[in-house]
Amino acid sequence: METKPTSSRSLETYYHINGNTFEKQYKEQLSGYRQWSELSHADEWLVFPKNLGESICIDETSLSDGELYTIVTNRASRGGKGCIIAIVQGVKSEDVINTLRLIPLEQRELVKEITLDFSNGMNLIARRCFPRAIRTIDRFHMQKLACDALQEMRIAHRWDAIKADNEARNKAKSLGIEYLPACYDNGDTLKQLLVRSRYLLYKSPDKWTPSQKRRSEILFEVFPDIREAYSLTHSLRQIFSRNTIKDAARLSLARWYDKVEKAGFKSFSIIGNTLYENSEQVLNFFVNRATNAFAESFNAKIKAFRATLRGVIDIKFFLFRLTKLYA
Repeated sequence: METKPTSSRSLETYYHINGNTFEKQYKEQLSGYRQWSELSHADEWLVFPKNLGESICIDETSLSDGELYTIVTNRASRGGKGCIIAIVQGVKSEDVINTLRLIPLEQRELVKEITLDFSNGMNLIARRCFPRAIRTIDRFHMQKLACDALQEMRIAHRWDAIKADNEARNKAKSLGIEYLPACYDNGDTLKQLLVRSRYLLYKSPDKWTPSQKRRSEILFEVFPDIREAYSLTHSLRQIFSRNTIKDAARLSLARWYDKVEKAGFKSFSIIGNTLYENSEQVLNFFVNRATNAFAESFNAKIKAFRATLRGVIDIKFFLFRLTKLYA
């Protein structure tokens, strides 16, 4: 059963104690924090070689005030004890590499797969520290890039619609007539159509509600470029959902590159070039269908823990408690 972190202040109601006083006593006397063997360097690096496994994740997260830390986790732990392999302050490759090299090479060579994002720094860390592991770029990072490009297009049209609406409103005012914007048969004005289409563009057509389906029909009729961009986004999603082997996915991805080239959208061309440059690591997804979702889930746990504590004042003590729970 997973241990859920709690705040000392949450005990005030049940035990009629002063939460601030108890928190200080817990930190200084009860927790063992001052005797912690990692205390001297905890805010710079922490490493737990015994938690290394065959399938690991590497990602970055913010612990306090936007300060980034690189975290390496073991997927087999399922977010419980033994999850954290290493925590390193910052995202500088050399610092992370030097920390991970504190783990003996023979142990690091046991790692078979590491999932990561598109970061060149993460790639360098994985290549140098885990030489026998296949590197798998997270499919959801790729899909997010495509979704961002699609939403960027929708937002550009929205600004144009706002400008046109303001001009029409001012013209009507100068003529002394009432301004009534045109509405489509579903009740949306052009501005509302572009605002209310945001969420349906993230979904597959089979998951649209009847009202979203009608809204998408109007949107795609008015803006053919959004329809084409949505098709590119959806087809990229389908490549990872429907294909089961690497070679079939490679062929599907090559066809997708052709569609992107014919469409001529700048943002999608950049995504296509990024995918092409990292194609082998992208296609490694089809070896074990591994993603970096575990790392993202663990980041969410860290944020929830931070919220429970109402923020982080002492970063070392926060890391002490975090590692007691998850390392």
